[in-house]
Amino acid sequence: MAARGRAPVLCLLLVSFFILLYLRSHPLGLKEIAFWMGRFILILALITFIVSVVTPYFNTVHLSGSYQEVPQKDNERHQEMVRKEQQELFSKEVSEYSENVLKPRQEEKLKKLEERFYRMTGQTWKLTEGHALGPGTEDQQDDSTGVNNCVETANEEAIRKRKLPECVTKPLPQCEQPQPKRVIVLPDEPSESEEDVVTIALRCPSGRVYRRRFYKSFNSLVLLDWMMKIGYHSVFYTICTPIPRCPLELKENATLENIGITGHTVLNIEEKDTL
Repeated sequence: MAARGRAPVLCLLLVSFFILLYLRSHPLGLKEIAFWMGRFILILALITFIVSVVTPYFNTVHLSGSYQEVPQKDNERHQEMVRKEQQELFSKEVSEYSENVLKPRQEEKLKKLEERFYRMTGQTWKLTEGHALGPGTEDQQDDSTGVNNCVETANEEAIRKRKLPECVTKPLPQCEQPQPKRVIVLPDEPSESEEDVVTIALRCPSGRVYRRRFYKSFNSLVLLDWMMKIGYHSVFYTICTPIPRCPLELKENATLENIGITGHTVLNIEEKDTL
């Protein structure tokens, strides 16, 4: 602003100086004075216009160069704050999902696996809560002791406390005799040149593939026997078709041809979903 105000003054002084020099060397009349005054006003207006147009341009360039770094720093700081807020929100959602969904699901799965393990090993007593020894709880014992304190002696009280409940003293029922273990015997493998013979490839979870030939008229349960024979129990695993992926409906009264196996095919052994 100060430069804009000083520029017209300097121009005016320079023009006045040149006019005085000219008047001293050449005396002027009224017409020439009026002519020079008009010229002076035009020159002054032109200089003022040029200064008013050029000065804002230089001020804008100077200000844009000096304040260019400040908005950029503010923008970077704002982006950093937004990233931190988004990261905190994402971490909070992950922790809530892990606490409310994943952890209960994992605990339920482990509990079912533990129950199944105890049932398979015959340790079902570990799944019960147990029974407290004695005629009752401590509160009941204290109440009965306070009421019969006058009549009951120390020996009688000790005998009463040592008495076991009926659920502990009664004899346990006889355990059922374990059923004899079934021996799996697969039918003889027919020749490849015979009629109504299909070759089935069984892909295991380990990646190994077993192949065997069967008659189409064989019972469909022979596939389960074959799966158990190679080490995969039917309680934990099942046989599925690859495309589309769905378990085979193996029935006692259905043959391999009835369940859709009419030619050479590939089947997968997959683990059952425990949940």
